[in-house]
This record gives sequence, C-alpha cells and structure tokens, in this order.
Amino acid sequence: MSVFDDPGLFGRLWAADYDGPGNPDPAPAVDFLAELADGGPVLELAIGTGRVALPLAERGLSVHGVEASEEMVAQLRAKPGGDQIPVVVADMADVPVKGEFRLAYLVFNTLFNLVDAERQADCFRNVARVLSPGGAFVIETFVPDPRDFDSDEQVQVRSVTEDSATIRLHKYDRPAQRFIRQTITFDAEGVHLRPFAMRYAWPHQIDEMAQQAGLRLTERYADWQRRPFHADSPSHISVYRAE
Repeated sequence: MSVFDDPGLFGRLWAADYDGPGNPDPAPAVDFLAELADGGPVLELAIGTGRVALPLAERGLSVHGVEASEEMVAQLRAKPGGDQIPVVVADMADVPVKGEFRLAYLVFNTLFNLVDAERQADCFRNVARVLSPGGAFVIETFVPDPRDFDSDEQVQVRSVTEDSATIRLHKYDRPAQRFIRQTITFDAEGVHLRPFAMRYAWPHQIDEMAQQAGLRLTERYADWQRRPFHADSPSHISVYRAE
C-alpha cells in the first residue's frame, strides 16, 4: 500500500527506532502542555510510544490517545505506566473517541503526517467535536521554507559502516504541498526501504482550517519556551480554543 494511503505505515516501519537518539527532548512540550491542561482530561493524537503522554500521566493527568500503528502502541505498552493509558488504534484524523477534553494536542510536526488537505481539515473538525467549551488544541509544526526544497532533494548520506550504508532522498510536489522521503539501507541482507510522506502547510493555512472548524487562534509562539513568533521563525506552537 502507498505511503499516501496507509496512516499506520510510518509506525510499522519506524516503531523499533522511534525512541532512539536524535529525537527532540519532550520535556519542554510536557511542561507547556501540563500547564495548559488545567487538570485534564487530555487527548494526544498520534500518541506513538508515549514520549509526551507518559510524563503527563505521571503528573496526575488523565491522558487518552489515538494511534494508527499497533507497533507504536506495543512500544508504549512495554513502558512503565503505558498499559494504563487508553489508546484507540485508528486514523487520528477521525478522532474516534468520546468525551470532553480540556486539551488535545499534536506535536513533532505530526499534523503533516496527514498527507491530504482534506484529512487535515477533518482532524480539526473532529477535535473541535470533543473539546470542552474553552478547551485548547495545540499544534507544533515547522514553518515551510521554499529555500530548503531544492537542497533537500539532494542525496543525503545518513551513515556508512563496514557492514552497511544508509542514504536519504526527498522529492517535493510543490502544488500539492507534499513530499515523499525514502530512507534506503544497503547491507548484507539486501536493500531496505523506509518511506515517509508529509503534507506541509504554512501557519496561515492551519489557522484557516482551525477557523473553519470553529476554533480560534489564541496564542502562537516560536517554541515551547514561549519565545515570540516572528516571520522568520522556523517553527511554531499554536494554541486554538473552542468557541
């Protein structure tokens, strides 16, 4: 199945390595979200292996999750406390949970893992459905920079050893605001492919999706430390509130 059609493919291919070195430190996000949660309950879309959810649960918050990959959920369940977090295995855009949540969130660019504009819009509408009045939906994404596109389409050497070599390639579809990335490893067992795709969007486009879902932008920062967001900021943390 195509990487554009299977929301669980990323997790099946990457779950075993997802908590490896080089990933962002979740602590700043946890501090920000815990303050905003106002006692919970909390919903994480694409909960993954629980890097953010588990520390929030340790602070006494009731955390629920949605995750498309059973492999990711298995990694979560193997961690202390991971079996106590309710998780629905499903496409996060459907938000197939009941409740009224004080906080829902999508961190680490995960909104862009929904590779169709329509599914991104579905996600906002469905989150709005399960937020309590005044509840918050927090998004963290990078800000696309067209200057990076051409350089990213070059071959990147990820690792070279005596036993293997790994390279990475990107290909952009600018009209669709999508890219596909292929990570290729060559070793004694053969060639191993790990594809990944994103549909990126600029902050104003995300604001439009939120507005159409009945959510309004109330805060925007450059990072989890609440530094001011500027036109040249490479990423943003945006807080949307239910009307």
